[in-house]
Amino acid sequence: MGHGGETWATGSGDRTSDWQEMLSATHLPWTVSVPAGVDAPVFEARVRRWWIDDLALVDCECGPCSGTRQRRQVADTDGEFVVVLITRVGRETVSQCGAEAELSPGDAVAWDSTRPARFAVWEPLSKRSLLIPRAALDEVSGRTWMTGGVLLDGLAPATRLLTGYLDTLSDALPGLPPAAVAAARNATLELFVGAVRTEGDVPSTSTARPALRAVMDRFIEQHLLDDTVTPAAVATAHGVSTRTVNRIFNATGETVSEVIRVRRLARARDDLAGSDRSIAAIARRWGFSDTSHFSRAFKARYGRSPSDYRRRPAEGGARVQRSVAAVQRAAGREPETGSTATRG
Repeated sequence: MGHGGETWATGSGDRTSDWQEMLSATHLPWTVSVPAGVDAPVFEARVRRWWIDDLALVDCECGPCSGTRQRRQVADTDGEFVVVLITRVGRETVSQCGAEAELSPGDAVAWDSTRPARFAVWEPLSKRSLLIPRAALDEVSGRTWMTGGVLLDGLAPATRLLTGYLDTLSDALPGLPPAAVAAARNATLELFVGAVRTEGDVPSTSTARPALRAVMDRFIEQHLLDDTVTPAAVATAHGVSTRTVNRIFNATGETVSEVIRVRRLARARDDLAGSDRSIAAIARRWGFSDTSHFSRAFKARYGRSPSDYRRRPAEGGARVQRSVAAVQRAAGREPETGSTATRG
């Protein structure tokens, strides 16, 4: 199955009908309602879906609304699924199996497609859903752990690993070759099972390790300006031991410190080519104790001193790369499409 993106958006006609069609196409069959009346705001919704082999990753933005899955909608569902719902912005209530959870940003819940459910969105919402066929859970012994209406602790390390990995995967998925998509799919399953286990342990199988590395890489990238980004900090942020962090990086012949240094040097190189900051200021910004230390590390990495690189950037490479990236981002934006799916 392809892993390109598809988008839906409400049109200018019957928005309730549009929304029900969109939601049922991407989140299984639902009956929905939206606020009506002269004082009600115009309802808008947008959905984007990617395929991870047989798993679906769906991002949704919508206004206040509500929905139910009763016996008819359950019967109309082709297959059995577990759906992980992650709230990113806004507030939503989800109910199933007699339990009700009010979700705020960072919260997550897993619900069962074979049982009735309902939701209510109270304010403009952005959420992410992961749809997992029940049969896929058998591959990782996960079926018995999923009974419906399971609230996932957003602060638990295993949940943070799952949501962080899905963030990374959504960025990388359009460019992954089929073999990598299959590996990403298997890692997603293992991270989900780790998140729903009652003991909340972090999975560490060979299948899950690339996913852990991807999440840790993303954490490092986001904290390169922090003086405290260390192997211990990476371990604490992901609920694992420093030994586990080192083992994951050593598997590719690297150390955490080496990865951090190389990425800081790359950012410093971008600053040299694209900013007016002094070399001393750039060195301080990217965590080097003094200019001499920075100059030695930069020359060892790139074969030229920082001052020489600033005078003669490699054929304007840094600037050209940024320009190409900007064009690619602009070209990748998709227009509003109405309630009809569009692949991209």
